[in-house]
Amino acid sequence: MDSVIPPISLLNLVISFIPVALVFAFFVYWSLGIKKTLYALSRMWLQLLTIGYCLTFLFNTETPWVIAVVLLVMVVAASWISLNEVQQQRRDLFFKALAAISLGGGITLAIIIFGVLQLSPWFQPQFIIPLSGMIFANAMNAISLAAERFNNELAHQQSYQQARNIAFSTALIPITNSLFAVGLVSIPGMMSGQILSGIAPTIAARYQIMVMCMLFASAGLSTALFLTLCRFSTRQSDNI
Repeated sequence: MDSVIPPISLLNLVISFIPVALVFAFFVYWSLGIKKTLYALSRMWLQLLTIGYCLTFLFNTETPWVIAVVLLVMVVAASWISLNEVQQQRRDLFFKALAAISLGGGITLAIIIFGVLQLSPWFQPQFIIPLSGMIFANAMNAISLAAERFNNELAHQQSYQQARNIAFSTALIPITNSLFAVGLVSIPGMMSGQILSGIAPTIAARYQIMVMCMLFASAGLSTALFLTLCRFSTRQSDNI
């Protein structure tokens, strides 16, 4: 199956913001604050255009330490952003989030690279960077949900074990829903991209299965590690 993805000019790209403007109309009409959302969209625009040029350079590099630095930046950024909803405790929880995402995401990434894809050399940036981005971003979102819910439950006088279990279950709701919906409600990003680029749908499906396992594992492992580390910062006396 041969397919050529049509290029998108910057002028045509602006058209994609028309439905975004309609959403903003509701924000304005309902007198809701739009600063945070507008800031997020502006950052998205700038970050993605910038990363496009950066990836062009990175995809041509054959130096493993450069890739290692990129992964470190991604993990640190993901750890910091994951605590947006608990900003008062961000400094106390940052290293716990960093350790959880590094270990949970790192273990998952290593298994995918060395076990599933068997990359040689392992630091091929066209594989490592996109996969790492998906893993760390997914772990970041899961920890964000877990941290907010965990602190909420503790504030309502729940024991550590009860708060941990509720937070863990809550953090895994998005990825669990995605497992139910994939292939029925949605064709996810990686599979869609591969199909658009001409890859056979059966091969694209295998990659997407790998990705879904990867996302579930990174969310679950990172959240479990984070909540376990939070045990040492609580004064609850319950046994785990």
